[in-house]
Amino acid sequence: MTGAKRKKRSVLWGKMHTPHREDIKQWCKRRLPILEWAPQYNLKENLLPDTVSGVLLAVQQVTQGLSFAILSSVHPVFGLYGSLFPAIIYAIFGMGRHVATGTFALTSLISANAVERLVPQSNRNLTTQSNSSVLGLSEFELQRIGVAAAVSFLGGVIQLVMFVLQLGNATFLLTEPVISAMTTGAATHVVTSQVKYLLGIKMPYISGPLGFFYIYAYVFENIKSVQLEALLLSLLSIVVLVLVKELNEQFKRKIKVVLPVDLVLIIAASFACYCTNMENTYGLEVVGRIPKGIPPPRAPPMNILSAVLTEAFGVALVGYVASLALAQGSAKKFKYSVDDNQEFLAHGLSNVIPSFLFCIPSAAAMGRTAGLYSTGAKTQVACLISCIFVLIVIYAIGPLLYWLPMCVLASIIVVGLKGMLIQFRDLKKYWNVDKIDWENSQQIKIISINNPLVFLNAKKFSADLMKIILKETDGSQALDDVSKCEQNTLLSPLPNGSCTEEASQPCPSEKYSLVLNCSGLTFFDYTGVSTLVELYLDCKSRSVDVFLANCTASLIKAMTYYGDLDTEKPIFFDSVATAISVIQSNKNLSKDTDHSEV
Repeated sequence: MTGAKRKKRSVLWGKMHTPHREDIKQWCKRRLPILEWAPQYNLKENLLPDTVSGVLLAVQQVTQGLSFAILSSVHPVFGLYGSLFPAIIYAIFGMGRHVATGTFALTSLISANAVERLVPQSNRNLTTQSNSSVLGLSEFELQRIGVAAAVSFLGGVIQLVMFVLQLGNATFLLTEPVISAMTTGAATHVVTSQVKYLLGIKMPYISGPLGFFYIYAYVFENIKSVQLEALLLSLLSIVVLVLVKELNEQFKRKIKVVLPVDLVLIIAASFACYCTNMENTYGLEVVGRIPKGIPPPRAPPMNILSAVLTEAFGVALVGYVASLALAQGSAKKFKYSVDDNQEFLAHGLSNVIPSFLFCIPSAAAMGRTAGLYSTGAKTQVACLISCIFVLIVIYAIGPLLYWLPMCVLASIIVVGLKGMLIQFRDLKKYWNVDKIDWENSQQIKIISINNPLVFLNAKKFSADLMKIILKETDGSQALDDVSKCEQNTLLSPLPNGSCTEEASQPCPSEKYSLVLNCSGLTFFDYTGVSTLVELYLDCKSRSVDVFLANCTASLIKAMTYYGDLDTEKPIFFDSVATAISVIQSNKNLSKDTDHSEV
């Protein structure tokens, strides 16, 4: 009997603990996605395309690493480290199969603000000129990378805190137009930062409000100092890059391996510069000395974290948003899912850990992701293979890059941003998709309600809406607060047309109509419903027809139950387009019968 009890207890003990072990296993797979896809990796089908993609990605990582390190106001070699360690960490913790983490233009620009503020160029002469024990670099260079590493460390910590707080669930607020606008704006700033290298102009560091315009103002003021050799080499490089990349795109189905024109151009330009001694003969700026190897880890200076808090928040949010957009795009294209919160963990660790290895802030970049798409990459193995070639550059090929002209490097960066710059064309797409919201129908005002309507905001909602209505119906001049209420988070009023030449003067002979788009009204209480009904009755007394579109069944039921609504004609419609169609047909009917309700 005792033995049977022991056996029964052991069975119960096993049942109690087996699910626990399974939970741990599932948690590990969820937090370490490499454990999920690596055992299922198909060597026969995926290794060759991943290898080809990895080699070409390494070229991108090296060129962008060098350039974005300079953009971040640190020594170019630190950009190579920033192209290596974050990519390895993301391959372990990240879920985007075509997301290549590394140096990123916008995070480099943000960290440069902290570097130039805390360790300005004027400090170069104040620090000791003797080389340090770290790769033979000066103390000035180490101070600068210390600031950039501190920005990376604190930015990563902020991302990890967001992971713990599960803020990845709030990413639905990051719409495609917002992300597109941000990345396109970043691309224009990066192109602007490369102008001095493209033209060969010596330019001081310019930042702050309107810094974008001050840079071009400085260029035009010093147009006579443009270096002709740098300008011609830049134009030649851009033409070659664009032509070859377009040919690769045109014939990518006929050729199995695309020509790595970036690599060919780097080798050719470096060799030509070395043979002709352009640095001394023409004064052409080159990349300069790239030390071999990787220094031992060193903690970023913790005493300056409070001084870089603003830049750290910028790196954390901008880097995550840009990277998440690429991960979601990859998941949508190749039919798999991405955990938005897990991406916070992946990018947080990709910033925190490399900050101890002399790395600048990291994020994913559209150019690298597009490159992985075009070369047929299958998994994160392509990124890991690229890391092998980046290591080869760091330990063997790096010193040969001394002669690479900066104008050629800038040309590669500018052409690589083509995909982001052409997003300006999306403006037309967004306009066409949302043209119903920009309807120029006569005497129709469309207003979107984008938040819950409850007792906390009902009063302000009513006041803001009435200001808009009074402005239109009374033909009054713009009120002082109208511009403010039109930017209110609750209301999104969109411009309407007019049957007269004065847009602010409504036609007295036509009835004014208001369409409330309730698609964003996800929650309401009694106060919210009563506010809507009272607004409807108030507008009706002012000869303003009110129609509600995209209402939930519960909202229709609540408003109907509240009472006092006009039951003679419908006021609820399935869409804004349907409401507008009914309004226009009613107007045409009233014109035919020469009848006016005013």
